[in-house]
Amino acid sequence: MTTITKIQLEDVFRSEVLPALPSSAISLLQMSQNSQCGPNDFAKPIEADPGLMGQVLKFVNSSYFGFSREIVSVNQALTLVGTRAVTNFALWNAVFSVIPNPKFGPFDLKALWQDSLRRAIFARKLGRALSVSNSEDLFAGALLQDMAIPLLLKELPAEYEGLVQRRASEGRRLSGLEKEMFGWDHAEAAAMLAERWNLPEDFVALIKMHTHLDDLLEADCKSLNEKQIGAACVALASLLPSCNDLEWDEQAEFQSGYERLSGKSSETLAELFDEVDESNADFAPLMKLPAAKKSLREFV
Repeated sequence: MTTITKIQLEDVFRSEVLPALPSSAISLLQMSQNSQCGPNDFAKPIEADPGLMGQVLKFVNSSYFGFSREIVSVNQALTLVGTRAVTNFALWNAVFSVIPNPKFGPFDLKALWQDSLRRAIFARKLGRALSVSNSEDLFAGALLQDMAIPLLLKELPAEYEGLVQRRASEGRRLSGLEKEMFGWDHAEAAAMLAERWNLPEDFVALIKMHTHLDDLLEADCKSLNEKQIGAACVALASLLPSCNDLEWDEQAEFQSGYERLSGKSSETLAELFDEVDESNADFAPLMKLPAAKKSLREFV
């Protein structure tokens, strides 16, 4: 369908409306691109930010990693779980702290982050099950996939009021409605935001492709390379129900994608969902996020 509202994404994301990331997150990102940096280097900006240090230690002591003993130092955490996992978590924590909470109808920023957390845990676990080596990047990509939505709601409230109403009445994906109206969607908006923050290219690609599951799975899944499989894990995670949903509108699409990507029956989802629910229930309170109204396991 021809676009009906000529709004350029570049005009929405003007430099003056983009929040700045904390210096600790920028330092960690810069070091993540330097292979010469080790745990001691990464520990310095974390320890210089008491709030971030506390969150990192809560993160590594959650059931997400499942250590039998408490991790009490940042250096120990970095050595045990790796600099990539800690950097990716710190990045999400930084984004969480700077994204605005728009005054937009029933929109709930914490619910958005709760959805992102559950999807990220799922993407990581599925990636690991499919032997994807960069499963921590899948976690970060899924966490950040919807980070542009609050900014879009804040900058384009009139347009998104109509889109949200159509989404509810027509049962369609937000990305498809955005494409019709603007010619771009929130995945492209989030990718632009990631680029302007100089996030790693792999993150940008994962974020940008999360609304394109059909394109990613168009070929025989056995012929997909590791990056394509990882991107498909993140895209599949985007089809999970919201933590506020009691019905799952995209369940059939999700199950079809899961079967194509994993080669397994959707019946195997129960065990995977149990693991995601357990990690999510343990991790969400650490970030002061609300509990889901319905667990993933209850949908299958």
